[in-house]
Amino acid sequence: MYSKPELALNYLKYYLSSSNGKGHGTHSPFIFHFITRILNNKTNYPDYDLVENLRNQLSKDKRSLDIEDLGAGSTITKASKRTIAAIAKNAAKPKKYGQLLFRMVREYSPATIIELGTSLGITTSYLSLAKPDAALVTMEGASSVADIAKENFKNAGLNNIELVKGNFDDTLTEVLNRFSTIDFVFIDGNHRQIPTESYFKKFLTKVNSNTILIFDDIHWSKEMENAWKTIKDHPGVTCTIDLFFIGIVFFRKEFMAKQHFVIRF
Repeated sequence: MYSKPELALNYLKYYLSSSNGKGHGTHSPFIFHFITRILNNKTNYPDYDLVENLRNQLSKDKRSLDIEDLGAGSTITKASKRTIAAIAKNAAKPKKYGQLLFRMVREYSPATIIELGTSLGITTSYLSLAKPDAALVTMEGASSVADIAKENFKNAGLNNIELVKGNFDDTLTEVLNRFSTIDFVFIDGNHRQIPTESYFKKFLTKVNSNTILIFDDIHWSKEMENAWKTIKDHPGVTCTIDLFFIGIVFFRKEFMAKQHFVIRF
């Protein structure tokens, strides 16, 4: 994991090298549409308030959980006991990115969604509300955290979510075997190079030309940057978008040659 000064320096490099996020000079109609209609969509959808009210409630929840961290660990603490409030503050994806995923799902209308790393279910809720009739499977390694997420889904009336507990190494293959193809994936767990590349290879067996894979924290460490490079270089990948904190992968056939975009967000 990079130190805070290293991460700040990497972000500065990203900021200076990225396009301005307005779509000017973008020759790809698909990417221009993504930038102007999804990335920069300022609509305040009512579902945003539902999820952010949940986040606010969780940020005040002082209950303490025993947590088995199966990934690269928390960027804040390695403690095995954490409050729900601390998890909501430090582990949940900021609303900016949760709402971007909401807009992506709303726009591209995937029939199947898989999330690796449920945490408290905040991002999962955004995914569910964006496409209530999608088959959504979310996976979480920490059982105690998964139980809180399940409670949150029930209270919110989100009925299209299946939560799978356990180490991804043990559970992912069985989940993938249920589907002939998968349309939308958000990978936010086990921030190490080899596991991340392994998940990518497993999802490759289920992608179609419209599949979208999103990887969290692609610049979190040297390992994750190496994994991101491996993913970008794969011959099946036709286009990627680097938003620094997340990386988006496309397999669309309309891209005649690989295209990699670094966009300010």
